[in-house]
Amino acid sequence: MQSPGLVGAEHRHIRGVSAMVVSDALDSLDSWQSPVLQSVAPVMEQAGLVTLSSEKISQVAQWMAYEGFPPLGSAALFDFGPDPDTTIDFTLVLNTLNFAFTDFDSGLIFTTNYQGKTWSDSEALVACIHRAITAGVPLFSGDYLARVTRRDLEELFSGSTEMPMLEDRVELLNEVGETLVDKYQGSFARFLRSCSPRLYAEGDGVLERLVMEFPRFNDVSDYRGGEVKFFKLAQLALWSIHLALAPQKHWALEDAHLVTGFADYIVPVALRVMGILEYDPELEHHINSRVMVPQNSEPEVELRAASLMGIALLTNELNQRRQGLAPLLQPQVDYRLWKTYHTTHWPHHLTKTRMY
Repeated sequence: MQSPGLVGAEHRHIRGVSAMVVSDALDSLDSWQSPVLQSVAPVMEQAGLVTLSSEKISQVAQWMAYEGFPPLGSAALFDFGPDPDTTIDFTLVLNTLNFAFTDFDSGLIFTTNYQGKTWSDSEALVACIHRAITAGVPLFSGDYLARVTRRDLEELFSGSTEMPMLEDRVELLNEVGETLVDKYQGSFARFLRSCSPRLYAEGDGVLERLVMEFPRFNDVSDYRGGEVKFFKLAQLALWSIHLALAPQKHWALEDAHLVTGFADYIVPVALRVMGILEYDPELEHHINSRVMVPQNSEPEVELRAASLMGIALLTNELNQRRQGLAPLLQPQVDYRLWKTYHTTHWPHHLTKTRMY
């Protein structure tokens, strides 16, 4: 049962990183011009259920700064071929589907067996997509997406359990497919190449157009009357395409430094385990007891906002300690945490949402 105290406007516990700390730290980040970070900063200045510890950020940075972060570049799980347009199509179809891999009743994470290995979470989704493409399913075609059915996806996403929120995935694929057919000859690659290769370009940026033309990617919330822009899947898709195609000069984001972390279920777990995030005791009890945190409620928005701000501040601290090395970008730090904790048994918050 959801506690009224977790969705109301008044909170008893206001502690953690102050507005001054947030502002001073982010003023030193090139990425501060990101509308995403600008929109989450006011959340953290008011938040009372989820707070950040500047002391813990410094402590974690002190040891993490000496890790060997891999160079920027794509490390694809499976080979989809050399055609850059296929990479674009795959990545945007993937992120149309890239949400909710934990069964909301049992708590089991979706897994699938493929090529002699068990894959879990979003990696299981990639494995299912590769299996389907290898079998000849035209999953990257707008025509196919516009008419895909639940039965099709039940077969495509065979695994340890039924993929959660399957009806939602059918609806989203149909919606995306119709737009692709109507405007871009059924191809995400044609869409992307019609945009400015910048996230933000006075409305013609690829991120701006992706969230405008495909409502599926318009990941925003309201927090006490202010709009909070998360754009989790949109940013993740464009960052992944940039990593895969920029080295061969097939396509690149000209403002990749403005990509933030990706507000999901896993990064808050990593930051909580490290002590960077602190939760109101009642919220912590709800998360540990697997009580649903409603989408767009104050605790859910604070969890996501704190994840992005935590990644931004941690990235800043890491770069201060890595003088003489190539600066880390926020998605690199995000991936370091996600990769380590995406199969952890530590409980994450449960929110029924299509956005992550």
